[in-house]
Amino acid sequence: MLPALSEEEKKHRIAKRVALEFSDGDVVNLGIGIPALVSDYIPEGVRVILQTENGAVGAGPKPDVEDLRFIGAGGRCLSIAPGGSCIASDLSFGIIRGGHLDATVLGALQVDSEGNLANWMVPGGLVAGMGGAMDLVVGAKRVIIATTHTTKDGRPKLVKKCTLPLTAVNVVDVVVTELALFRFYDGKMVLEEVAPGVTVDDIRACTEADFAAAEPVQVMKGITQ
Repeated sequence: MLPALSEEEKKHRIAKRVALEFSDGDVVNLGIGIPALVSDYIPEGVRVILQTENGAVGAGPKPDVEDLRFIGAGGRCLSIAPGGSCIASDLSFGIIRGGHLDATVLGALQVDSEGNLANWMVPGGLVAGMGGAMDLVVGAKRVIIATTHTTKDGRPKLVKKCTLPLTAVNVVDVVVTELALFRFYDGKMVLEEVAPGVTVDDIRACTEADFAAAEPVQVMKGITQ
């Protein structure tokens, strides 16, 4: 049986596991929603330089006392770490487009078996704009997707083929959900970790995408229950 988690518990579990994906010194962009929570879980001893699209390098976690002078691209207040800086938007996108990001963490509406990503619009819905996702997924060295495993009404987000408008093709490297971690190798999706108490059969039952299971599949790092 799949764990009964609240939406908030799912989000924080995902963020906690994603935070273990970085190496000391990595320059990382965090998207809005679940990705923004990742900054709260960076392990001690690992220095990650967080960059925001709207112009911060060296961003820190959400402060105890919010300061509206310092906000991320999604409107969440952030802190500026020692040595950090606020920069102009054109320089920020120069960092992204110039290939200087070691990783970007983004949410998703759909990811398919080939590593294609759809995360910017639902046809017929209100769209404020595509944001910087299309730049990020082609500019960053690694693309990590942080998303719940299914929609709120239980439909798979990991699908055989994306049916929503694509953000980019064959760009996803890692997918982290509250139930599992997948990696892509040469366009093939591989299940590498499952949450405690979750089986490979459980994952197959709620995943439409084709995937292979690693030998062995590990218990999800950093998740104790």
